[in-house]
Amino acid sequence: MRRRLLIVGCGDVALRAAPLLSRRYRLLGLARGADTHDSLRSRGIVPIPGDLDIPSSLERLAGLADAVLHLAPPPDRGDRDTRTAHLLAALAKSRMLPQRLVYISTTGVYGNCRGAEVVETRAIHPETTRARRRADAESRLRAFGRRHRVCVAILRVPGIYAADRLPVERLKQGTPALKAGDDPYTNHIHAEDLARVAAAALERGSPERVYNVADDSGLTMGDYFDLVADRCGLPRPPRISWQEAQRTIPPTLLSFMGESRRLSNRRMRRELGVKLLYPTVAAGLAAAPGGLPTTC
Repeated sequence: MRRRLLIVGCGDVALRAAPLLSRRYRLLGLARGADTHDSLRSRGIVPIPGDLDIPSSLERLAGLADAVLHLAPPPDRGDRDTRTAHLLAALAKSRMLPQRLVYISTTGVYGNCRGAEVVETRAIHPETTRARRRADAESRLRAFGRRHRVCVAILRVPGIYAADRLPVERLKQGTPALKAGDDPYTNHIHAEDLARVAAAALERGSPERVYNVADDSGLTMGDYFDLVADRCGLPRPPRISWQEAQRTIPPTLLSFMGESRRLSNRRMRRELGVKLLYPTVAAGLAAAPGGLPTTC
């Protein structure tokens, strides 16, 4: 009998991972709305009704799965991830706990590293509420793993891209990027590679282990936008200084522009044994099905 895997957060990355995971698991997907059930079934995922914001709807999760892939985002406010808290409380109601749990977190928990190379042993310093919610989730998951002897692996993920996940609207709107010198380093991973890393972590991730999930691009944010603009036949964004950005860029967007780091992916490669399909953003864009049209 195949092991059962509960997928929490059945979005794009989960659906990309499903064909890989179905070879080893019977797939179950937490589904908040009945309108998604047919779509999940067509992907080989059995829908399990439940809402992470309503704890009473999660009771059927107890003892349900041998492993969990947790991709659901936190709530959009506050410093705590109540959704992860509700999920873990539901799982803990049975003595038959999952043996493995993989959580998709964010590299935002590191905060602004001023362009330094970042390895997983670096202390986290979340500077935004969205990053603090992710840090809260990580802390809860690690404690859950220690308390119940569940192998919890955490994937810290930067900007996810694919042919249909590009900043096209931002480029069309002419939103500025920062000038060289102010331009932060940013990190990326193709959605297909993230799906493959998640599948590998379910098999080979170590308990309480954190893995940076990033490609080898080493781009600044402005250079990333230039690369996408060139591939899509769109104007490159104008460049402005950090001082100008503080006056003209919305605070949420500005917070991303104010954090600079270069992720090391050596642990991911060494311990999870993943060879990236798209080791750079340029390779990922070049491999887009049929290429990228001039209007993307």
